[in-house]
Amino acid sequence: MELGMFTMPSHPPERQPFEAMDWDLQNLRWADEYGYSEVWIGEHFTSPWEPVPAPDLLIAQAIDQTSRVKLAPGAHLLPFHHPAELAHRVAQLDHMLQGRFMFGVGSAGLPSDWKLFNVDGFAGENRRMTAEALDLILRIWAAEEPFTHKGEFYTVSYDPEPQFNTLKAWLKPYQKPHPPIGVAGLSAPSPTLELAGERGFYPMSLNFNPAYVATHWDSVVNGAARSGLTADRKDWRIVREVMICDTDAEARRWSVDSHMGRMMREYLLPLLTDFGFISHLKGDQSMQDNEVTPEYLADSAWLVGSPDTVAEKLAEQYETLGGFGTLLLFGFDYQDDPEVWRQSMERMATEVMPKVASLVPEAVATATATG
Repeated sequence: MELGMFTMPSHPPERQPFEAMDWDLQNLRWADEYGYSEVWIGEHFTSPWEPVPAPDLLIAQAIDQTSRVKLAPGAHLLPFHHPAELAHRVAQLDHMLQGRFMFGVGSAGLPSDWKLFNVDGFAGENRRMTAEALDLILRIWAAEEPFTHKGEFYTVSYDPEPQFNTLKAWLKPYQKPHPPIGVAGLSAPSPTLELAGERGFYPMSLNFNPAYVATHWDSVVNGAARSGLTADRKDWRIVREVMICDTDAEARRWSVDSHMGRMMREYLLPLLTDFGFISHLKGDQSMQDNEVTPEYLADSAWLVGSPDTVAEKLAEQYETLGGFGTLLLFGFDYQDDPEVWRQSMERMATEVMPKVASLVPEAVATATATG
């Protein structure tokens, strides 16, 4: 099992943008120092709790501040970018990172983002835009001959032949045929995770109840079957909240009663309730929505405790999910108590991961049920 990180990034609304992004860069440096394999950085435009509309700029800043960790937008929201522009921007960043870049794509889930860009997400327009944009990006990267695309949302005329003697489309990604692509899923069945399976992309499941997340794998397998591929659990990324201290009681205090708990209480839990996704956090569907609290999550889903406790909880969740390839630590803003967070990140890598080194998923796996 590999250890990586997913950061929304999450920051309290009073945090100034420079301070927030400075904290994000510090997390990237720590991830690199402690041997994390990858970091995914979210993109949103209208959430004060997720104030990073340009994760690629953070990645560009981190190139010379890191040396090993792979970096990725997690994800670029394709309905808000022209595919020809993004294809070239991503290709440039791929060259700048020399093999340390991954490309996360998403269809955008915040109605406030849809409103800003005049996208009718309630009618599924964002998903159609994503499918068309992704096809175009891949086509631009692969094309050796001119083509013209006139679709539902985009018109592109790609021409690699010289114009005015010297001008032409020419930039391709550094990695061939393109950087690894990852997509995140929420629902079950999940159209985006089916897309991951169908195209051989990395599937990423966000931080919901482990029993619910286990059902995501069927979407990946079913998507893979449509294109004759075989889904590989080694590619599956799982996002999870983590807090490690000397004792279980100390870790619970620094999670539930501190910055992690605040973000959940004031932002994520109300948002998921409004979106109708709060049931995805429940281990028992008979629970009332208001019973889903940071305290409940610390007991039922989060990896919180001493190194021994966290290793035990991780092994239990691994068994529940049927195996996965990479655990992505969910990033939080502990800028006011940085040493607590730094030590937790370090201990996850140096004390917990060696205890679960035997957890290696089968190279090939199939669905446990029909999704």
